[in-house]
Amino acid sequence: MTATGTGAATVSRVGTRVADLDTPAVLVELDRLEANLADTADRAKRVGVRLRPHAKTHKTAWIATEQLRHGAVGLTVAKLGEAEAFVEAGVTDILIAYPIVGEEKLARLRALAQRVRIITTLDDPVVADGLSRMARSLTTPLDVLVEVDSGLQRVGLAPGQESAALALAVSGLPGLRLRGLLTHAGHAYRARSPEEREQIAMGEAAALVQTAELLADHGIDASELSLGSTPTLASIEAVKAAYPAITEIRPGTYAFNDANLIALGVATEANCALSVLVTVVSRPAADRMVVDAGSKTLAADAGRAGGFGRVVNHPDHLIETLSEEHAVIRLPPDADWRIGDRLEVIPNHACPVPNLADTLLGVRHGQVEREIRVDARGRNR
Repeated sequence: MTATGTGAATVSRVGTRVADLDTPAVLVELDRLEANLADTADRAKRVGVRLRPHAKTHKTAWIATEQLRHGAVGLTVAKLGEAEAFVEAGVTDILIAYPIVGEEKLARLRALAQRVRIITTLDDPVVADGLSRMARSLTTPLDVLVEVDSGLQRVGLAPGQESAALALAVSGLPGLRLRGLLTHAGHAYRARSPEEREQIAMGEAAALVQTAELLADHGIDASELSLGSTPTLASIEAVKAAYPAITEIRPGTYAFNDANLIALGVATEANCALSVLVTVVSRPAADRMVVDAGSKTLAADAGRAGGFGRVVNHPDHLIETLSEEHAVIRLPPDADWRIGDRLEVIPNHACPVPNLADTLLGVRHGQVEREIRVDARGRNR
């Protein structure tokens, strides 16, 4: 028996047939997960880059351990809370790819850096000064990467002179050790063709290399050049051939894949490891049915192909609207779904879904093999 968040108790679902599960249930097809982890680790090794996957996708210690077992050098996370959860689980090398601002967060960062290797990122002198004040009390310097904007226009400075100037300043701050540069081409998710996607991947690498060359002219060795997303992972062989100085990739969604990656052309249903098992609870019209998962399970990200998820084996079914606990699915004329029928939905965006669940159910051959606790669920500060 295991405790639930309500104080009640629930029987372990290990050994339960998927067909007998209560719904909604977040499933992880273990064979597909293992293949995704192994394939990406093998590609990184062949190409000659280090793999530091972004664990915000799954937020689970067990999957993180599997990624490390397959050869990842450490993890990437977005928030201190995620880093704390993974350190509690025994991970010893973590990149926090997010600016750390405020005394409370700096104190938490200090506590982590006293236990394990922590790398963090920055794109502003104010953030750098805060990190430097904190890091002076550490016994070893805090490793930092300057974030370069390669086109996403979120955080990060423009490549070239602007990023290089900040990196030069950071290299002289006490308590900090400039390890190099980092970027994230998240705008690759908006690519309209494979050619545009590869162009974005090349631009991501060029932004880092251009900036690193300016630093080298000033005698600064920015030896760590870290990039990556799952869409640009598709071009890593070409990128590494054109820009051999790239040292590290940080894909995250590759562990699960999702409907947006299918629409982008870098995944198929056959390698999507994460899905949500749902039940038909209403069939109010011939062309419409409702299932028992809404935005609180599937998340509310809109899809590249339209709708709010992909119904497995039924690409002609459109998840037209979501409310908190309902998904309304528009059906083709020949659909024969009945109340109580089960189906699986691949989320548009895999990353928010584990954060909405206490437990993922690892399944193999139609049966639950393990319950995967979402250790960093809600650790968003």
